[in-house]
Amino acid sequence: MRTAKFIQSILFLLLSIISFSAKAQDLHPQIQGLKNDVVYLSADYLKGRESGKETARMAANYVAYRMQEIGLEPKGKDGTWFYDFDFKFRPNPHSKEGMEDRVGRDVVGYIDNKAKNTVIIGAHFDHLGMGIPGSLYVGDPAVHNGADDNASGVAAILSLAERLKKGAAKKHNYLIIAFSGEELGLFGSKAYAENPTIDFSKVSYMINLDMVGRLKAERVLAIGGVGSSPSFIPAIESVDVHGIKAKTTASGIGPSDHTSFYLKDLPVLFFFTGQHSDYHKPTDDAEFINFEGLSDVTDYVMAIIKKLDKTKKLEFTKTKEEKKDKSAAKFKVTLGVMPDYVYDGIGMRIDGVLEDRPAKKAGFIKGDIVIKIGDTEVKDIYDYMDGLSKYKAGDKAMVTVLRDGKIVKSEVVF
Repeated sequence: MRTAKFIQSILFLLLSIISFSAKAQDLHPQIQGLKNDVVYLSADYLKGRESGKETARMAANYVAYRMQEIGLEPKGKDGTWFYDFDFKFRPNPHSKEGMEDRVGRDVVGYIDNKAKNTVIIGAHFDHLGMGIPGSLYVGDPAVHNGADDNASGVAAILSLAERLKKGAAKKHNYLIIAFSGEELGLFGSKAYAENPTIDFSKVSYMINLDMVGRLKAERVLAIGGVGSSPSFIPAIESVDVHGIKAKTTASGIGPSDHTSFYLKDLPVLFFFTGQHSDYHKPTDDAEFINFEGLSDVTDYVMAIIKKLDKTKKLEFTKTKEEKKDKSAAKFKVTLGVMPDYVYDGIGMRIDGVLEDRPAKKAGFIKGDIVIKIGDTEVKDIYDYMDGLSKYKAGDKAMVTVLRDGKIVKSEVVF
């Protein structure tokens, strides 16, 4: 780890923290720590932390440095902090042309409480570089800093690790793992789950934090995977932290790293504060993170961990797809909006409108609540997807939304 580039990156970190701390001397230490980690990981200096690139290795070095500072034990391959894995990078996800062999790197630390069972706590640290496949940005190459996606999750697991190292919940051991390759296909978590450095038969459950830095005024936290163990719902219902309200879904399958562990028959919980208009764009910057909210989410997850620390190894249960297989509805068109996944009312609230897409052309705006697509009543995100599945490119549909309590209708051309 003591390479010139690593030392350079740490010096840059120290300068960043000094500069940031000078502007925020009155912050609570926990919030300041979260801020320091997010600001460093989402700095232009790391050029978007694209998996397999040197800047992603610099980010991995930083995470290892922080784990060492906290007092964790290295639990990667060969007694190191790192878990390297091979993968193929596709410039075009729909073609094999131009494929490139790359090596990604997870970072793995461990808290050994001499307990029988272990809890895995993870978050991915990679992002989209200068705009690799998955970016929703249109324009010249630009740094995609990924402050919310997912510097926020990495900062949270490091904060949790600090408390767990101090003995916050001592009836389990804790494996803290920062994944790479998530944005390209869960490569890092899949690789680790296939060949772990601990005994999975003694893993109680896995927690995944992805995009937890934009807690909204409603203070709703989306929690997935609650159906993967009968212990989860009672624990969640018994927790009351900072007025946070849980919106739960049962499925252990989702578009993040917990899926790799669920498929190994491990109970999983997935924490998420929702999508937004900066998702997968260069504007996902640290200045837009709700750091007080991130601290509150971290407290909430810690409270869940403490509740579950009173149990033995959790029972695993298979989960069903959500709501009559509507989540699997196939559709060939898109409205061109960012759904608000933590909205808990009737309809599908729009959290962002993409440029030059049907919704934008039809005049829809952020905050509109879609309640009808053609003849399909929309009561939730699954009805929304079901409604889209009935159309193909070139079709027209009347879409009805609620805007400030008033009904607004507009014809959409898909």
